[in-house]
Amino acid sequence: MNDDVRPDPDALLAQLRAEEQRSQRGKLRIYFGANAGVGKTWAMLSAAQREHAAGRDVVIGVVETHGRSETAAVLAGLDTLPLREVAYRGRTLSEFDLDAALARKPAVLLVDELAHTNAPGSRHAKRWQDVQELQSAGIEVWSALNVQHLESLNGTVGAITGVRVHETVPDTVLDEAEEVVLVDVTPDELTARLAAGKVYLPQQAERAAQNFFRKGNLIALREIALRRTAEHVEDDVRGWRVEQSGPQGDGGPPAWNTSGAILVCVGPHEGAGQTVRTAARLAGQLNVRWHAAYVETPRLQRLDAAQRDRILAVLQLAEELGAETAVLTGVNVAEELAAQAQRLNCATLVVGRTEPAQGWERWWPRPPLARELARHAPGVDIVEVARADSSRRLAHARPGGRRRDPAVEDADRPQARRSGYAWAAATSVAITLLAMPLVGVLELANIVMLLLLGVVAVAMRFGRGPAAFAAMLNVAAFDYFFVSPRLSFAVSDVQYLVTFGVMLGVGLLVGQLTAGLRFAAGVSASRERRAQSLFELTRELSAALESAQVVALGAAAVQGHFGGRAVVLVTDANDRLVVPADAPPGFDPSVADWTLRQGQPAGLATATLAAQPWHYTPLKAPMRVRGVLALEPAHPRWLLIPEQAQQLDTLARQIAIALERVHYVEVAQKAVVEMESERLRNALLGAISHDVRTPLTALIALAESLQTLPEGTGDQRAAARAIVTQAHQLHALVSNLLDMARLESGIAGGTVNLRRDWQSVEEVVGSAIRAARPALGDMAVQTALPAELPLVEFDAVLIERVLVNLLENAGKYGAAPIVVGAHATDRALVLSVRDHGPGLPPSLRGREQTLFDKFTRGQAESATPGVGLGLAICKAVVSAHGGEITAANAAGGGAEFTVTLPRRAPPEPAESSDIPA
Repeated sequence: MNDDVRPDPDALLAQLRAEEQRSQRGKLRIYFGANAGVGKTWAMLSAAQREHAAGRDVVIGVVETHGRSETAAVLAGLDTLPLREVAYRGRTLSEFDLDAALARKPAVLLVDELAHTNAPGSRHAKRWQDVQELQSAGIEVWSALNVQHLESLNGTVGAITGVRVHETVPDTVLDEAEEVVLVDVTPDELTARLAAGKVYLPQQAERAAQNFFRKGNLIALREIALRRTAEHVEDDVRGWRVEQSGPQGDGGPPAWNTSGAILVCVGPHEGAGQTVRTAARLAGQLNVRWHAAYVETPRLQRLDAAQRDRILAVLQLAEELGAETAVLTGVNVAEELAAQAQRLNCATLVVGRTEPAQGWERWWPRPPLARELARHAPGVDIVEVARADSSRRLAHARPGGRRRDPAVEDADRPQARRSGYAWAAATSVAITLLAMPLVGVLELANIVMLLLLGVVAVAMRFGRGPAAFAAMLNVAAFDYFFVSPRLSFAVSDVQYLVTFGVMLGVGLLVGQLTAGLRFAAGVSASRERRAQSLFELTRELSAALESAQVVALGAAAVQGHFGGRAVVLVTDANDRLVVPADAPPGFDPSVADWTLRQGQPAGLATATLAAQPWHYTPLKAPMRVRGVLALEPAHPRWLLIPEQAQQLDTLARQIAIALERVHYVEVAQKAVVEMESERLRNALLGAISHDVRTPLTALIALAESLQTLPEGTGDQRAAARAIVTQAHQLHALVSNLLDMARLESGIAGGTVNLRRDWQSVEEVVGSAIRAARPALGDMAVQTALPAELPLVEFDAVLIERVLVNLLENAGKYGAAPIVVGAHATDRALVLSVRDHGPGLPPSLRGREQTLFDKFTRGQAESATPGVGLGLAICKAVVSAHGGEITAANAAGGGAEFTVTLPRRAPPEPAESSDIPA
């Protein structure tokens, strides 16, 4: 078998493993639409009916009909799994039963609403995670998804429609789906369906038509859905082509003109900028993606600094115009470009027109690049762009004692090339002088080997030009000093001409191959250095536990790779950059702050503040921007090379992820400490209140008995009354402590048992006023209760406690009269307690909610007794009911506390039936 076409065993093994995993994993089919109401669920159920009729085991896990009769009619005949009942905040929610589906294990399972958020307490937070577990169990799943629920499109759709959905699905779920079925209708048809009540109920439909379902929104969403589906199909095409490619990746199916992508070749000639602009204009006219690639060969690597700057400027221009750029390395430009076009599935190659041959190339012309591309990529269209004299130039890099890329340095300096030729001549002379005394000892063939060895040494160190020069010098020296007649270029034996030709050819060939190997080794070493720097940084960051460690490691890694100076700046608790006191010269904190706020790079080698000597890159983590990486590279040209720019972005991303990981580790540790502190405090308060309550009860009883003694004097009875009053206040404090501990422990553990019942608001308010009367004394209390207040479902004892605490708080800090009001809306009951005192302290302006924190008082130095638990108990009770409590200054003076409780319509009274006598 020919080794060139022998399949790669590792590739075959990986392919077999992937096929085995796919065979064991259930498929995912997604019915994808631009909006609600396009018919995704109906199409899914119709396909399920066809599969069921064909004999497949099709089961419905969960399907949302949204009250549509057409959808409900298609459910007939299909097995349906019972939903799981979940208790949440006093309500019962119906959720998809994952365990029942795994136990049933049908061939096809329908799980609607892929972006649905599961109720708290479920195994997975999202329904798409349930689907992944079903797939892992080998169950084929069908689901439905709207375009606005894709994570990457959530912001775009929100900006278009003005509505931001909170239930999203990662794009990878759609990308990894085996089948994506686009369900599409025109905007006019969807609007007609909405008006006919086939999408929402009449009241919801009218509101949706005025907001989300406007025609412009529907058109935009439809375009996004079509494009997203086309991207998925394109990925399928590309994946199939990769699977069908030949062994070792050669050959394979030709590029298919499915997406119309464009690849432009950036060359070293003056008209490269015009080629890029033409490709950008062509891509814009065709509305397709496009790429730009520069192929660096050993010959092009020897270009001077000005030409290399021009190439990098053209690549940067391509990026600004929207292209994805890449620098390829290889010996044959056409082969590399054809392979890149095949990898990217590009349909068109754009190249510049070949320049007329000059110098020695007139006698040995090379075939035009377009012809070579046509030979290597016969299925790709080739567009040749006319030459243009104008081109974009870059300012030269600043001189100075800075480290430079060795490969670039050797090529850029003319003296380096001259020294190579000098060393080639010196090597030839040295070998000749060494071999002359050995003429009688060594055969001429061995002397030829010594001279060829010198050519190899020169090629390895200085490249092919000096190697070719050394080969010609060695042939001349061998003829002059070693071939008879010696010390003459005359040849006595004509056969030596063959030796000279072979010697020159072998020397040139060896020099060419050695220089090519040196070039490939340099490219591999550069890639290995980039991979090694990433590996070392990732390894070091994985062990970092503090932000200071991440900052030091990140700056050292970037500085080690790019040279120069690097600074990593992180944000403080107020989201401001922390600038070090010993900031290096040239560093501009204002540019770093702009980079943080905008989330975009700035400074050197960017389009923003390009005159800056530093390059500023935002540290973008998955959740937010964590800081800024500032770099003053040793060689500014490196930042214009796409590979080096990608390396810097990757390093910055690793640093940002490490900073975010450390941040959340600190948050988790702080949360654990706070939870343990809270638990310990609640346990301590509960234990104290339990132990103190018994002696307090006995103290109150004894003090009350002292008041009734007939032989007691007036002063003794007054003292007894004071003891009773203070004991009652201490008893109330202990009761508050115990209630607070019970409520908080119950809320944290989810065990607060509310005795909900339909209550009369007037009765609860009246009983609360009577209970608070001892604390209010003679202070007037007024009520503002409408006569038509409905019955509301809540725990009467706890809500009464809330009102009592609010009334006592008003009695302590406010003035008469105290007004208790209530009114009902469609979804809530609003209770208010207002006094006519001085109102909330000015120090609480903007942070009124802190009043409801434990052990918090409006006036810390007030002489009014209390420890700040009454309002905290109110908040805990209201939160347990799923409501909200707020505090504010009333319009006419005084403070007003408002309690909002969710409500639903009370049950209809049962109709009485006539009972026969």
